[in-house]
Amino acid sequence: MVDGVEGLEPRLRLVVEGELQLCCQRCLGGMAWPVKVDSSLQPVRSGQQIPEEELEDDEVDAIELDGELDVLALVEDEILLALPIAPRHQVCDAPQPEGGVSKESPFAALASLRGSHSAN
Repeated sequence: MVDGVEGLEPRLRLVVEGELQLCCQRCLGGMAWPVKVDSSLQPVRSGQQIPEEELEDDEVDAIELDGELDVLALVEDEILLALPIAPRHQVCDAPQPEGGVSKESPFAALASLRGSHSAN
């Protein structure tokens, strides 16, 4: 309760929009990735209990504060949380070896050795 008004807790709103250059994990080429973060955060003191109803609310995240707020670290964390684990183009080809000729798999060579060894 703040100033006699129930339900009005302090909130932080973080809005970030932009574009990052990421590396496609399939073709290893560069790709532009749009970033749009719009987070609502409720600051709580370190060690303070967070009420159950607030834990179930997906629109607001609690952020534990102990002293001053490191805004740069907060923005960085929110952007990192918005990024995909393995970014990749919708459609792209895997990189080809130099010359465009695919090499024999080392596992195929091992399988051929195993086959010749068991014949003895």
